[in-house]
Amino acid sequence: MGSDVLSLRMDGELLDRVRQHAAKRGMSVQDYVVRTLMRDDFDERFNAAVDETEKFYGVT
Repeated sequence: MGSDVLSLRMDGELLDRVRQHAAKRGMSVQDYVVRTLMRDDFDERFNAAVDETEKFYGVT
């Protein structure tokens, strides 16, 4: 899988918080942001799958 570039502009306070979260996990800011985006994407897809399953089986 190849990679592309995504530029992100954020204020200094937010960047400091992201750096702190990344440091707690021993990660770079880039790795932390990418993993967070991947986790959020998975959560959205999982919730959509659950919703579709409930529709299919008629669960209310």
